[in-house]
Amino acid sequence: MSLELVSLETIQEIAREYGYWAVFMGIALENTGIPIPGETIILVSGFLAGSGELNYWWVLASAIAGAVIGDNFGYWLGRLGGWERFVRIGNFFRVPEKYLEEAKRQFSKNAPRAVFFGRFVALLRIFAGPIAGIVEMPYFQFLLCNFGGAALWASIVVSLPFFLGRIISLQEVIRLVAKLGIVAFILIAIWIGLTVWWESRKKFEEEAK
Repeated sequence: MSLELVSLETIQEIAREYGYWAVFMGIALENTGIPIPGETIILVSGFLAGSGELNYWWVLASAIAGAVIGDNFGYWLGRLGGWERFVRIGNFFRVPEKYLEEAKRQFSKNAPRAVFFGRFVALLRIFAGPIAGIVEMPYFQFLLCNFGGAALWASIVVSLPFFLGRIISLQEVIRLVAKLGIVAFILIAIWIGLTVWWESRKKFEEEAK
């Protein structure tokens, strides 16, 4: 769900009305796999903390807890029959199952990094948990990567509006974070591309021997 569907003013009202519960539920639902503007709710709440309307530490704790718990729900949704649903969605969009299998294989090989760094990219933040469950990423490993990524991501997303909100507008803070998200997506795409290229090159060299 984007800001075009839910106005920034509405999100501010929700954050003021429900406070830390809005932070917790917003990001928990987003990380479960429901596309709602959870990150924007946190940015707004961090901004409100900077103006003294909310407490910084409670906003941060709520964001981390919501991210961790939401991703856990997403993980188990994916683990318990998620692949069949994933294939059905792919068939609906006419994506051959062999390509879905390849995507699953690549995620499986890079699952820890994808779960940890995926929080900084909107689509990965929504789907990393369910896909981690689909590829049967070891649960304890998932928990560690999930918590570590959640703590780092929440600290940045809460702190940016908390401090920058004192010198620039909330809209400018949100635009800045959106640009950072695009940069993160490009960097992750380059990293995955280089990883695939390097593995293909090594495989080719081994077969040539």
